[in-house]
Amino acid sequence: MHRRLVVPSALAASLLLAIPASAADYVPGASGIGDPYYPSSGNGGYDVSHYDLRLTYQPATDLLEGTATILATTKQNLSRFNLDLGLTVSEVRVNGRKAAFTTRGEQELEITPATPLEKNRTISVVVRYAGKPSEVKIGGWTAWHRTPDGGVAAQEPDSAAWWFPSNDHPLDKATYDVSVSVPDGTQAISNGVLQSQSSRLGRTRFNWRSDKPQASYLATLAVGRFDITTDRTANGLPVLNAYSKDLGDNAGAARASIERTGEVAEWLEGVFGPYPFNALGGYVPNVTSGYALETQTRPFYSPRQFANGANVSVVVHELAHQWYGDSVSVDRWKDIWVNEGFARYSQWLWSEKEGEGTAQELADYTYASRGADDPFWTVKPGDPGPENQFHSAVYDRGALALQALRNEIGDEDFFAILKGWPTEFAYGNAKVKDFVTYAERVSGEPLAALFDSWLYEPGKPAASTAAAAGVPERSAGAQARSAAPARAVPPVRPKSWKKIAETNTIHQHGDH
Repeated sequence: MHRRLVVPSALAASLLLAIPASAADYVPGASGIGDPYYPSSGNGGYDVSHYDLRLTYQPATDLLEGTATILATTKQNLSRFNLDLGLTVSEVRVNGRKAAFTTRGEQELEITPATPLEKNRTISVVVRYAGKPSEVKIGGWTAWHRTPDGGVAAQEPDSAAWWFPSNDHPLDKATYDVSVSVPDGTQAISNGVLQSQSSRLGRTRFNWRSDKPQASYLATLAVGRFDITTDRTANGLPVLNAYSKDLGDNAGAARASIERTGEVAEWLEGVFGPYPFNALGGYVPNVTSGYALETQTRPFYSPRQFANGANVSVVVHELAHQWYGDSVSVDRWKDIWVNEGFARYSQWLWSEKEGEGTAQELADYTYASRGADDPFWTVKPGDPGPENQFHSAVYDRGALALQALRNEIGDEDFFAILKGWPTEFAYGNAKVKDFVTYAERVSGEPLAALFDSWLYEPGKPAASTAAAAGVPERSAGAQARSAAPARAVPPVRPKSWKKIAETNTIHQHGDH
């Protein structure tokens, strides 16, 4: 006898909800996070919350062996997902079970879990890997510096793929525990607080912790023989600086600059608000590069930054990034002005504080030193293109935009914006247009035309009415939309100009 089953509508709905998603509902995560400048950077389908890296490094051979445990949350139903890594993988586990994996291209690690992963699920991924970072090239370049006594990972916009698997884009920030075993007599430097160190059987393990969200390119590792200084700020923040034992003639100038880190950070708190992280410091390894980098809590400095003597201006630049670039990071790499324009302007403010030239005098000189036909003015700091991401215009024209803003809205609103922005977007990401909107909200003034002129329009922005007329004094009405000189005669070069110019190699990022 055929029986007809009648199911009440509510029960039918619950039965439908109980039916598991079919295989067709699970799809691979994207192999890029969606950044037009670097389409292969980062990955889609999940968000990382924490990296636990347990590493062993052999300075003599450059062999790095690692086990990375990654905690993440899925953002879609995933049949597989990618991580970015250039080293050789031996095993992957997802939620404790062995997962299939393969590599594609130079850095894509494709992982297929034993069972598909549902959306909004917390997952753990364990990757065992090894290799010699100095032998890895991605896109024809390297982020790994081989030194006489070890190696260093520090580069922008990518460096993680040379030493740990990650979702390698600033949009996916996470906290970090980094534990590194090295031979006795060698140190391992990383971000955050040194939680502990212990020695056994001829090796020492250093355990570092960064407890605030950190972009993967801001994670750093330096292994070598260092002289280390420690202290605490007036607020109790631990300060740790490290200097290679082989800096030669640059050693004294490097120390004379970086040992002022606490002082500079204290001053920057007055400009940008409370320091956003759990540690402070800097390190100078024995590398041949010329740039510096805002690696979170502990900036990287090349010895060449100090070839002409002490230069606190570069310390100001990299520490300013702790607010503008590290705590508030780019949404996409086209938003690089949110990092670099502000770090350069902080150098102008430091000059003003030191009595070596005001920000306006530096703006005047910068504007006057570039003719209208200079290709410098064709670079758009608000969207410079990947080929010009670290062009000097992003820094100098970007700082001019801020001086123009200051002149337009006045010091009270301007400095309220500088201090309020890092709080508004703390530990997150932001776009250039977010800053424009925020500045308009705080000042109550329309500012789109000003920012278009200084950040987006190719060509040298027009001088103010006062400057065009050669009026030596600025009036309030003549200040609008201009960071340019208010006089016809060429401005005198400020005393700080040379030291600031010496830091221009901070945006010459090696072979990248």
